[in-house]
Amino acid sequence: MDKLDIKEAIVVEGRDDTAVLRQVTDALIIETHGFGIKKQTWEILERAYRQKGLIILTDPDFSGEEIRRRLTERFPESKHAYMPRRKAEKNGDIGIENADPQHVAEILKKICTPLEKTVETFTMKDMYRAGLSGNPQSKKIRQKTGEILGIGYGNTSAFLKKLNSFGITREQFEEALNKSQNR
Repeated sequence: MDKLDIKEAIVVEGRDDTAVLRQVTDALIIETHGFGIKKQTWEILERAYRQKGLIILTDPDFSGEEIRRRLTERFPESKHAYMPRRKAEKNGDIGIENADPQHVAEILKKICTPLEKTVETFTMKDMYRAGLSGNPQSKKIRQKTGEILGIGYGNTSAFLKKLNSFGITREQFEEALNKSQNR
């Protein structure tokens, strides 16, 4: 597999994540080492953010989302890559380190860039109409649609926020929704 040419620094949680990413790209990789991000690491992140930009790629679990939230608060123009949980799980352990390098490459090709100003293209009514909320299959449909769009999973409110903040178009949404329901 040819390595991806990525200009931004990629932020991950640990060294095992870095080992998988090294198979996919030669980009600068910065490890947070979990929640306890040290002052020196914050300084490295700040420098990389200003000079190269950041791509946040954390584990698809509660801890990973909390780390992503903290990083996004501090570095709001960071780009995001979301690994589907089912592709990062091995023997009950969830993490980027468990993902196949090919899957990592796929998600790095679907980088999400937040808009400077969130545009409310989608509303809660759209979530209900599309079956992404209010029915027994909603969670499954959100998971599949989020994977196709590269925006990851979220409850209805979080999913709606991602659709609007990453500037997903109606056309992209409809196409992903159709694909997710035909899988």
